[in-house]
Amino acid sequence: MKVYLIAGEPSGDLLGSRLMRAMIAKNPETEFYGIGGETMQQEGLNSLFDISELAVMGLFEVLPSLPKILKRFSQTVEDIKKIKPDVVITIDSWSFSSRIHKLIRKKKIKVLQVHYVAPQVWAWKKKRAKTMYKYIDHLLTLFPYEPKYFTPHKLPTTFVGHPVIESSVLWANGDDFRNRYNIDENARIMAVLPGSRHTEVSRLLPVFLEAVKNIKEKHPEFCFVIPTVATVEERVKNMIKNCNLPIIVVNNESDRHDAFCAADVAVAASGTVALELAMVDTPHIIAYKLSTVSAWLAKHFLKIQFVNLSNILLGREIVPELLQENCNVENIIYHVEELLKKQAIYERQMQGFAKVKEVLGLGEQTPSANACDIIFGLTDKK
Repeated sequence: MKVYLIAGEPSGDLLGSRLMRAMIAKNPETEFYGIGGETMQQEGLNSLFDISELAVMGLFEVLPSLPKILKRFSQTVEDIKKIKPDVVITIDSWSFSSRIHKLIRKKKIKVLQVHYVAPQVWAWKKKRAKTMYKYIDHLLTLFPYEPKYFTPHKLPTTFVGHPVIESSVLWANGDDFRNRYNIDENARIMAVLPGSRHTEVSRLLPVFLEAVKNIKEKHPEFCFVIPTVATVEERVKNMIKNCNLPIIVVNNESDRHDAFCAADVAVAASGTVALELAMVDTPHIIAYKLSTVSAWLAKHFLKIQFVNLSNILLGREIVPELLQENCNVENIIYHVEELLKKQAIYERQMQGFAKVKEVLGLGEQTPSANACDIIFGLTDKK
């Protein structure tokens, strides 16, 4: 069986690697082709090109990279045409994935098309749900409330579960991290997570570092860790080179997750990483900035109350969201110190995190195994 996988950013890359593992467990003869990052390559994928080229976010930020991205569309579809896979599975990054699916249809390439991770039509572009059936045969969702947005519009959709419940973060060990990096048992650790895209790191890390500097002055017992990914590791290291702060940078999954467990508190860009922090009960805040243009578009078109996934799932704010002008040094310091007191805001988070785990189905069959079963079932019917 030939499977063509397309993941455009690190979160999709991790999801893809787990899906590959589940498929191999069920059918060791499965062959993989497509586009992926370091974790999918470790599972045996020879990526068509480096996914760091796609690691941009926001309309304004995408424009300079547009010619190269457009070239990658046609290159990818030609590769699919040559390989003739049994199924094409795109993972997240719907803006890129949708164009691939449309080109496949336009060129009349006969192949089963599946998309894994629903675009957030409940947040914006609800009309998108009405047309997706034209380009894909099945949609796999991470959240239980998502299928209802698509099944009324002729698109078969299945909730498979969120990958965070099979993340190795659940077996991470904070003491191991401290021992590995010779961190004193009495020292406190703050995890600093400025995102996995170049634009995110450039915009957020300077603010985070200024907050870190102030926290270190007030709390000398603190040391800091930046868990990052390969796509932005070099940029992160260059930006902290001359800051004269005790910062550890880690980039492998084991170190990242152990660091989450070791941390007394964290500040993070919004995204899956915040759910991982919730899984291990690490108190944290979300701080995020978009460009002026992207922020204006988000303000006028996004139809959501929250951006943090824990808050969205519970319908209330348990994790403070410091967005745009509120993403500043003073606010970060204030909320970090409030969490360190382990009073009302801390207790609200701990209770909320327990509920989030329940909603996401912790303890049931893994999402990757569920997704694998659905995909193999679809290919058997071909």
